[in-house]
Amino acid sequence: MKSFLTDHMTAVLVYLAAVNIIAFAVYGIDKSRARRKRWRIPEITLIMFAAIGGSIGALVGMFFWHHKTKKLKFLFCVPCLLLLWITAGFCIFAL
Repeated sequence: MKSFLTDHMTAVLVYLAAVNIIAFAVYGIDKSRARRKRWRIPEITLIMFAAIGGSIGALVGMFFWHHKTKKLKFLFCVPCLLLLWITAGFCIFAL
C-alpha cells in the first residue's frame, strides 16, 4: 500500500510541476503577444491553467511578467484557485 501511495504522489507532483511550468510560460507568451499587438491567448485559457493545477505558475507569471495584474478577475480567481489546490492537497495527503 505504501508503494502505491508513493507512486501516485510522485505522479501528482510531476503533473503539478509540469502544469505550473507551462502556466508560467503561457502567461509570458501572452504578455509578449500583447506587446507586439498579435493574436492573444483567451483569458479563460489563462485562468483554466490555474484551475487544472497551475495556479502557482500562473500567479508567479502574472507578477513576473507584469501581466493581468490590474484585472480583478485574475487578482481574485488565481489566488483563490491556489488556496483551493492547497486545501485539496492537505485533505487528500493528510488522510
